[in-house]
Amino acid sequence: MTSWFDLLMEPMGFVFMQRALLTAMATSIVCAIFSCFLVLKGWSLMGDAISHAVLPGVVLAFLAGIPLVIGAFVSGLFCAVATGYIKEHCRVKEDSVMGIVFSGMFAAGLVLFSRVNTEQHLSHILFGNVLGVTDGEMLQTLVIAGGVTLAILLKFKDLMLFCFDPVQAKVIGLPVRFYHYALLCLLALTIVAALQAVGVVLVVAMLITPGITAFLLCKTLPKMLMVAVTTSLIAAVAGTFISFYIDAATGPAIVLVQATLFLLALAGYLLRKIPARRAENIA
Repeated sequence: MTSWFDLLMEPMGFVFMQRALLTAMATSIVCAIFSCFLVLKGWSLMGDAISHAVLPGVVLAFLAGIPLVIGAFVSGLFCAVATGYIKEHCRVKEDSVMGIVFSGMFAAGLVLFSRVNTEQHLSHILFGNVLGVTDGEMLQTLVIAGGVTLAILLKFKDLMLFCFDPVQAKVIGLPVRFYHYALLCLLALTIVAALQAVGVVLVVAMLITPGITAFLLCKTLPKMLMVAVTTSLIAAVAGTFISFYIDAATGPAIVLVQATLFLLALAGYLLRKIPARRAENIA
C-alpha cells in the first residue's frame, strides 16, 4: 500500500520537478519579503502595474535576440519611473497615473504578442511555466531572488523607516528619493524573478497575498516577514505538488493555495474580533 511519504517523494524522482520546486521556493521567498513592504507602503497597485508593464519589453527583447530578463527589467523600470515623473509634474493622482501607464504598456505588449509569431516561446511569460524551467532559467531566478533578498536585508532598518514614516526618514538624513527608486528597481527585479513561476497575469498575487495574510496575523514587521515567508513557502510547495498530481498549471495552483491561506487567516482574524466586540457592547 502506497504511503503518504511515497506519494510525496514520487515527484522528486523527476529532475524537472526538482528544478520547479527550487525555483518556486526561491520566488516565493523574495515575493513574500517584498510583499510586506508593498503592503506597508501602500504600493499594491504599483506591483500590479509593473508586472503587466514588462510584457512589451519581453516581446521586444525576444525580437532583438537579447535575454528576456533584460527586456522585462527595462520595461518594468520604465513604467515605475514614468509613473513617478508624471505624478510629480501634473495634478493627476498616483493611482490614476499607474492605471493609465500600466494598462497602456500592457495593451502595447498584447498587440506585439498577437502580431508576432512568438506563442511557442513567450506564452509562459503570460501564464508561467515553472515545470518547464531549464537549468539556466532556474539559476537566473535564484541569482535575482538571492540578490534582491540580500539587498533588502542589508538595508532593512532604513527601508522599514522609509515605509512607515518617510517624513521622519527625510528629517534624519536618509536619501528618501534614492530609496524610493531603489525599491522600485528591486520590485522590477522581483517581478522578473517571478515570471517563470506564475507569469505576468498572476505575479501580483504572489507579491500581495503573503503580505496581506501576515498583516492580519502580526503586529510587528519582523513577525510579519516570518509569517509571510512561511505561508508563501507552503503555497509554493503545496501548489507545485498539487499541479503535478492533478495535471494543472503550477502558477494558478500556487496562487489558489495562497488565497486559501489568506481566507483562513481572515477567518481567524474575524473570530478574534467577535469577543472584543461583545466586550465593547457589554461595557
